[in-house]
Amino acid sequence: MPIIEFECRPVIIGSIPHTEQGEACNLVNRYLKDFPAWPQLPRRSFLENMYVQFSEGFPGVVIEGLPEKGLSGTERISLDHRRDLNKSLESLYSAYLQNDPQPFAISRKYAAGLYQFLDMTFPDSLAVKGQITGPVSWSLTVTDADHKPLIYDDILVDAVSRMIRLKALWQEQQLLRLNKNTIIFVDEPYLSSYGSAFLPVSKEKILSLLGEVIGGISGLRGIHCCGNTDWSIVLEASIDIVSFDAFNYAESFNLYLPDIIKFFNHHGTIAWGIVPVIPEILAKESVPSLMDRLGEAMAPLTRAGIPFRQIVKQGILTPSCGLAILRDDETVESALQLLVDLSTYIRRKYL
Repeated sequence: MPIIEFECRPVIIGSIPHTEQGEACNLVNRYLKDFPAWPQLPRRSFLENMYVQFSEGFPGVVIEGLPEKGLSGTERISLDHRRDLNKSLESLYSAYLQNDPQPFAISRKYAAGLYQFLDMTFPDSLAVKGQITGPVSWSLTVTDADHKPLIYDDILVDAVSRMIRLKALWQEQQLLRLNKNTIIFVDEPYLSSYGSAFLPVSKEKILSLLGEVIGGISGLRGIHCCGNTDWSIVLEASIDIVSFDAFNYAESFNLYLPDIIKFFNHHGTIAWGIVPVIPEILAKESVPSLMDRLGEAMAPLTRAGIPFRQIVKQGILTPSCGLAILRDDETVESALQLLVDLSTYIRRKYL
């Protein structure tokens, strides 16, 4: 597995508000030459919703209210227990035991941005990035007919982690066509609910589910959570990159300083989500203002004796979350330009 010094170069989380895959990929190519990532396009189709996008092939999954084009607002993904799931579960476990991801390939209609991305070349890239929805968030979102999340069904939640592992493996195999170095982020927004009544699941179970998925990824592995969580869980997982919203949650992230230092000293990389994705807030920010905020976020590490230059070398800069929340092309490009300009400033000044 390669050790890459990212040197605070820019990366995105995944989603972009565009509906045309060509436009989205051209945007990625223009701003993210070092670490391009394939764009998820949730406004193009409900099939590109981050939970639906990785649902193909899962036993009993039903998608309702899907219009021929665009979004209707009435779409829903669920699991139908009335179907005989045994044969489908046997097929899933057979593919898992054979380490064969092909039956769980992500099709073009579920990921137009990925297929457009795979048709491009990125000659200057140091690595290419993909992303997949994590098993905790996926199984909390997908429910049965009684609105019970699959995470509370021991058999099905284990099947979820194995399916996502296979999809991550398939995705990684595709990305290797573009670059020998790959990065896969496991997106786990619902880890922010850990410890609440909404997620009464043990730390051991969460680590087991995450470990199943991460264990199938050969390249660099990251976990992204855009909210506050028990970061000891993330840092304890066998990952290379921890990605978080540094604009809003740096103070709570740094409550886990001993775990962060241990992770950092084992060549871990921190993805600092420092560019906000709320339009009104983004409009007020600049390179100097974000540099001040980032410096404050990194200060606990420097006070612990880690040289600032090393923090920069083992850092990535990202938006605080996916860009799909931004409504228009101009605002998206403003966020990306700010991300690139901040990265350029840091590397010129400190490296």
